[in-house]
Amino acid sequence: MLPKLIMTVNEYTDYIVEKTCELLAIDSPTGYTRHAAEYLMNELSTMGYEPKMTVKGGVIVNLPGKDKENGLVFGAHIDTLGGMVHEVKGNGALKITNLGGLNPNNTEAETVKILTRDGKVYDGTMQLSNASIHVNPSYQSTERTFDTMEVVIDELVSCADDVKKLGIGTGDFVAFNPRTTVTKSGFIKSRFLDDKLSAGILLGFAKYLKDENLTPERNIFLHFTVYEEVGHGCSASMPEGVTEIISVDMGCVGDGLACKENMVSICAKDSHGPYNFDVVNRLIDIAKKHELNYAVDIYPRYGSDADAALDAGYDVRHGLIGAGVYASHGYERSHKDGVRDTFELIKGYVFD
Repeated sequence: MLPKLIMTVNEYTDYIVEKTCELLAIDSPTGYTRHAAEYLMNELSTMGYEPKMTVKGGVIVNLPGKDKENGLVFGAHIDTLGGMVHEVKGNGALKITNLGGLNPNNTEAETVKILTRDGKVYDGTMQLSNASIHVNPSYQSTERTFDTMEVVIDELVSCADDVKKLGIGTGDFVAFNPRTTVTKSGFIKSRFLDDKLSAGILLGFAKYLKDENLTPERNIFLHFTVYEEVGHGCSASMPEGVTEIISVDMGCVGDGLACKENMVSICAKDSHGPYNFDVVNRLIDIAKKHELNYAVDIYPRYGSDADAALDAGYDVRHGLIGAGVYASHGYERSHKDGVRDTFELIKGYVFD
């Protein structure tokens, strides 16, 4: 039986959303994640844990349990989609290449930051090349691609030399404004809820254990990975003694799927194949027992950090859960109720 909470479940949910918003405000496109990792190191250290940064740049923290030989990892990634300067164009704009699955159709008119290699930060906007509809007769018909779009820098530049004098060049990172907002009705809207919302949920779980002075039966690790968006987030740094990994990522919302934003998703199969039979069954049983609003779905165009761990050769059972997220890889939306039930499912999985 779960112990009585010092904070209510809704208060933990509010804490999770608060920490998620703080994390969302830290730019962390794949390959540029140190500041987000340092934020997690500080938060976990302040709670009284001893987090460690991996060589790769992720964060691992042990939530000590009684059984050291049957460890469980909950993984969430802190790297996000983004861009990188591919070319400084002759007109003083930037051609970018995508980091991860960034879709150009979801980037038009978005504000960005250009993060240079020497620490400078410049503002800009992602636009269709020749973006004035009163000037460009092909505005409507032009396909939006990274070849037809450009970042317009908010500096007085008119040629490539002007841009290079600012210190901007090929290989610099381009971070998109998350535009985070939380509505009175409980919706959380932002870019990069995939997967900073899950990172916030894991912070909430770590706080819960400290607040309640709980020791799980088994050793628990939280693994905040980087490079997930390009496929190798959890392919390294698995702690010794771990036999199980559950990736806490987004639950997809869309046609043909049962999950909604106010639910917790349990994934039975993704593009890599089925998740562990016993893990999925236990997740479902716990969701039923605690009367959570859940859905079991199949995601044929999805891969997770748990998949990356198995691809790397780790001999572990694996599962995938997460709060429902609509408009994945775009301007995403979830709901506090889905956050709450994901948090509850993690608690139940550890203590039931």
